[in-house]
Amino acid sequence: MNDPIGDMLTRIRNGQLRGKSTVSTPASKLRGWVLDVLADEGYIRGYEKSEENGHPAFEISLKYYEGAPVIRELKRVSTPGRRVYMNVNDIPVVRQGLGVSIVSTSKGVMSDASARSNNVGGEVLCTVF
Repeated sequence: MNDPIGDMLTRIRNGQLRGKSTVSTPASKLRGWVLDVLADEGYIRGYEKSEENGHPAFEISLKYYEGAPVIRELKRVSTPGRRVYMNVNDIPVVRQGLGVSIVSTSKGVMSDASARSNNVGGEVLCTVF
């Protein structure tokens, strides 16, 4: 697999389109950190680590509001073929601040608001609205 974060985001998108309550994705540290940000911002209910065919996996609990998915748009920004690094002043504001950008910084994976408050830039992994 070339793009594990892109794969996880696609699994979340597809699960919400089908109305699933949970989706499964292979576990890794980076995926866990991205899921922590999604849970802290209120886009997913949470996630649990489990074993799937002898391999560690995350069971992601998707969140819905009045039957509609909470995540309306989930886009991958930085890919393995085209990394996107931004200064703290250049980190994109998603939908006038209603959405969130997930940024991998030297101080860890965090939301765009946290990156601005810590005054650090980094690789913009994805945007969520």
